[in-house]
Amino acid sequence: MTGILLIDKPQGFTSFDVVAKVRGIAATRKAGHGGTLDPMATGVLPLFLGGATKACDILPNQTKAYRARFQLGVVTDTQDITGTVLSRREVAAGRADVERALEGFRGKILQVPPMYSAVWVNGQRLYDLAREGRVVEREARPVEIHALELVEADEERGLYTVEVSCSKGTYIRTICHDIGELLGCGAALTELRRTVSSGWRVEDAITIPRAQELADRGELEAALLPVESAFLDYKELPLQEKDAVHFKNGVRMTASRFGVGPQDGILRIKTREGLFVGLGAVDAPSGELRLLKLFADR
Repeated sequence: MTGILLIDKPQGFTSFDVVAKVRGIAATRKAGHGGTLDPMATGVLPLFLGGATKACDILPNQTKAYRARFQLGVVTDTQDITGTVLSRREVAAGRADVERALEGFRGKILQVPPMYSAVWVNGQRLYDLAREGRVVEREARPVEIHALELVEADEERGLYTVEVSCSKGTYIRTICHDIGELLGCGAALTELRRTVSSGWRVEDAITIPRAQELADRGELEAALLPVESAFLDYKELPLQEKDAVHFKNGVRMTASRFGVGPQDGILRIKTREGLFVGLGAVDAPSGELRLLKLFADR
């Protein structure tokens, strides 16, 4: 079974929990996911099964989108409501203040990863250090916030909901925490739902029970997206069967024969019959088409 399965991750599951569960449902040893979600978060989690696991780390579209709610006036060690409360503060900020604060978090920004995160520092995961009660210096990392809009405001309770579109590696709970710090009252994430991951929408995802139901009926494979769907942003290059075989075997061929060049970037290689073969690119110095990643059998 090879392909991409979109799962609507339930609250309380780690991303690895979901992978392990679906690995059993699909009766496959090879499975991976496209972007970690915290246990408290829900939403779309793309799973890559079988040969599709080779696509996990090379997705051309890494944009994520979320709907997040945060509570002003509370600060926790995890920057979300699941953590230990460090302080509670008076809230003087209202909707207009939150709207103004959001302006400073749009575009390219630097973000310090939270202590409770999987980032490596000096050979150790930050969350392991945090569980030992240690706090270490973390370097700010560049991330990009493509869109950040306030969509709901409960000023009386200090609850605000935002929709965020951002680059890979952005911590939404850190955005909420930093907004709270800017407003002088602190904030903690209370709800998080990923609505888009690498172009795939939560509306197209299925639940784990639904996946089990389909598997029991022998219909799970029909729910898989083809691995090629992850690379539709790349230009398609169909090859004759003989050339496709050469490509799969790593034989370099003169790219001008196929009307492509280095300016075309990464290419989605297919056979004339429509079989997705893999990814290729043209070397600038030699002008030869070379294999980047193979997805078809040799």
